[in-house]
Amino acid sequence: MLDANFWQDKVTSANIIKEKKKFENLVNSISDTKKKLNDLDDLYQLAIKENNQDIQTEIFENVKSLEKIVKKNEILCFLSNDTDTLDCYIEIHAGAGGTESQDWANMLRRMYLRWSDNKEFKSQLISEHKGDEAGIKSSIIKVEGDYVFGWLKKESGIHRLVRISPFDSGARRHTSFASVWVYPVIDESIKVEILDKDLRIDTYRSSGAGGQHVNTTDSAVRVTHLPTKIVVQCQNERSQHKNKETCMNMLKARLYDFELKKKEAEVQNFGENKSEIGWGHQIRSYILQPYRLVKDNRTNYENTNPDKVLDGYIDDFLEKSLYQTK
Repeated sequence: MLDANFWQDKVTSANIIKEKKKFENLVNSISDTKKKLNDLDDLYQLAIKENNQDIQTEIFENVKSLEKIVKKNEILCFLSNDTDTLDCYIEIHAGAGGTESQDWANMLRRMYLRWSDNKEFKSQLISEHKGDEAGIKSSIIKVEGDYVFGWLKKESGIHRLVRISPFDSGARRHTSFASVWVYPVIDESIKVEILDKDLRIDTYRSSGAGGQHVNTTDSAVRVTHLPTKIVVQCQNERSQHKNKETCMNMLKARLYDFELKKKEAEVQNFGENKSEIGWGHQIRSYILQPYRLVKDNRTNYENTNPDKVLDGYIDDFLEKSLYQTK
């Protein structure tokens, strides 16, 4: 920052300042916590000498508060990758099974939107293809906030639901699957080269809400990257130009994520990333019948209150997955 040319590149300088502030906040929080803990220890020793139970009880409560802060800082230390601080896209697709899986995909989307609201993050619907009777066939949402991608990066995979179907007149138990894919929203400092000759751009009429205009103009845009077969689409704006711009940003993010996963596969020698999240390789099961349980198959962490989990309270699952080093 003391370099004379530091402010010449606004994007780079802004990122450095942002990173500096992040580390400063973490260091200051740790220092402040240590100071408060020492003060509480001195006060505790005095309370023991005077046999003051009220003060001791108050100290224990303060220690619990400090413990939460320490845990939060510990998690931030796990979110140390370059992309962890970025916003993210969440792409959800219903599996085979028609209405059942489409309704389950919609439940998952609601879960992530509720999680975003609970964290006071900003969320935006990018694309949606509604189900034939209920739910969604696919959807893409964008979530903006501190460390969003770091929090959600391990949610990519297959999510399995077991319940008594509300769409089955025989009230039979059904198993449904939906896939979730989380990838970062890259900023201007990350350069991704995209050649025009590698793109196929299609326009079509939006199927979602938006009034008469959406249903009568080809405002929705689908972009296919021919070398990788990656497809992105956007229909949330009325302007075809804005939808195309969003698609290009998503494509850059997908290509960046694609290259990251390819490098990880080469280093760790576990093959294509897609095989990890293929059907039959679910990362989490949500069981509503015949008993009630949500279980993460990677960490073995369980929660017996699926209603709360589906209402967006998934921090315990996210934390356990971050602590896992595998």
